[in-house]
Amino acid sequence: MSFDQYGIHLGFLYLRYYGMIIMFGVVMATYIARWMLRQMGEDPEIVWDALTWVLIFGVIGARLYHVLTPSRYSGITTADYLQNPLMILTTWEGGLAMPGAIIGGVLGMYIFCRRNKIKMGILLDAAAPGIALAQAIGRWGNYINQELYGPPTDLPWGIYIAPQNRIREYAAFEYFHPLFLYESIWNLLNMFFLLWIWRRFGDRLKSGDLFLVYLITYPLGRLLLEFIRLDYVPLFGINFNQGFMLLIAIASGLVIFLRHRQGSTA
Repeated sequence: MSFDQYGIHLGFLYLRYYGMIIMFGVVMATYIARWMLRQMGEDPEIVWDALTWVLIFGVIGARLYHVLTPSRYSGITTADYLQNPLMILTTWEGGLAMPGAIIGGVLGMYIFCRRNKIKMGILLDAAAPGIALAQAIGRWGNYINQELYGPPTDLPWGIYIAPQNRIREYAAFEYFHPLFLYESIWNLLNMFFLLWIWRRFGDRLKSGDLFLVYLITYPLGRLLLEFIRLDYVPLFGINFNQGFMLLIAIASGLVIFLRHRQGSTA
């Protein structure tokens, strides 16, 4: 057995820290969802059955989103992936986009709920705080891979980025804003905020509301942090992720408003 910067060598096996961190976040999210379901008076063990569907579709969604929206500094385009499809499978090297993971995970949960005749809103609400925690944990995988950093900085908490991992235009700089850390903190605070909302306003929430709140708070944080992200996804001269996050936040807020307006039975 031997170790390097990115993982552990076990004979012919290579366990990357990135993948282990992601899986640790998934397990923690599952335990939180299990605890919440028990508090709701629902069967907590159902999360383990749903996990397989959510995980498979979540990974597929995260990878496809990345393939379809590569960052401007990655040096790889969607056409490159299509010309060499095997590149799509190299998820251990990074390139899992959280918006795609959420979309794919929700699709997997929808299929699971339809097959088992389970009310999807309950599972989505139970999953919301755990998803935020999983994101907070998972961002440390970006630290291991030396990715997701902001502009150069001389602040005390700036992180060193090795020359081979620096964006070409910033090769002369050594220390950068730890954007991964900023998002990790935002997601951790989001988890506590969602739990507070659930405890404080649980009697007023409708099934699925807590997940809709998550679809406002996470996108707003991501929207703000994208302003200092160097490797953003450009589309028609704008940051695609910012536009998409703004759209999701507005749509989710509108759905909550319509569900709770006077006389609504949604």
